Amino acid sequence: MPATPRPPDPRPPLRDALGAVPVTVLAAVSLGGVIGSLARYGLLLLLPPEPGRFDTATFLANTIGGLLIGAVMVTATEIAPGRRHLRPFLGVGVLGGFTTFSTYIVGIGRAAAADAVLLAAVYAATTLAAALAAAALGAWATRAIGRRLR
Repeated sequence: MPATPRPPDPRPPLRDALGAVPVTVLAAVSLGGVIGSLARYGLLLLLPPEPGRFDTATFLANTIGGLLIGAVMVTATEIAPGRRHLRPFLGVGVLGGFTTFSTYIVGIGRAAAADAVLLAAVYAATTLAAALAAAALGAWATRAIGRRLR
């Protein structure tokens, strides 16, 4: 039986999509990513993860990052929507580089491999819950501050 042809992909190739983004926005994301990644690396040096122990550095990076992402997104969309580079620089760049889903998953795997399955489950649940709650808190607090400043 012959294969059914795929419908054409409506999205432009990545090269075309990136070409449509202003260079200043790409630079803002890149510079922010460097800053955020270095900050997370510094946190990992300060609080190195150990197999079979709670990964405090990644937990803090994702929780603090969630709080700040909530604040940045409200600021960029509601309080100062005309700031063209705020969201790409802080939201995508700095906080995208600072927070880490991949290291979070590695931490779960390390704990499980060290026979700390309960710790792996607790770490998985608390990191996700804390990051989401922090993002909601960041958005709520930024809206409240924004209302008071008006």
